[in-house]
Amino acid sequence: MKTSTLIIATAGTVITGLVAYALYFDHRRRTDPDFRKALKRDAKRQAKAAKEAAEQEDQEQARRIKKVVEEANEAGYPKDPEVVESYFMQEVARGEAACQDGTDPVDAALCFYNALKVYPQPRELINIYDKTVPKPILDILAKMIAQDPHISTRASSDAGAVDD
Repeated sequence: MKTSTLIIATAGTVITGLVAYALYFDHRRRTDPDFRKALKRDAKRQAKAAKEAAEQEDQEQARRIKKVVEEANEAGYPKDPEVVESYFMQEVARGEAACQDGTDPVDAALCFYNALKVYPQPRELINIYDKTVPKPILDILAKMIAQDPHISTRASSDAGAVDD
């Protein structure tokens, strides 16, 4: 017996088995009400598990965002204008690099948040972020801003970045 004949026979047997199982499954799905109910229960159970996992992930991300914002605010921000400018540029560059790398979106949002904290006109910077930062990171940044009551998002030009 040739190797090619053996391979063809094996492939034919496997394909025939898969087609037979598909026909059996379809027949059972159409004719057996208990089987249909079991399939529906399994689908509902999987959907519920996926929904719970997504909610758990959202809650975990919210806790992490809150923790990261608190840690960043406790660490403080520079006050000297020259240091503030270099700090701002460094954080924006780190945030953009994190967006490009596809690393942790919370870390990328934290970089943009730190830059926002030292920027003298946060409303303008938020508008720039809205146009340039990817949506998932922008959503996390919005949650960070909502966590911090010290960020002034008023449109007036005399509004400071931090109310101390």
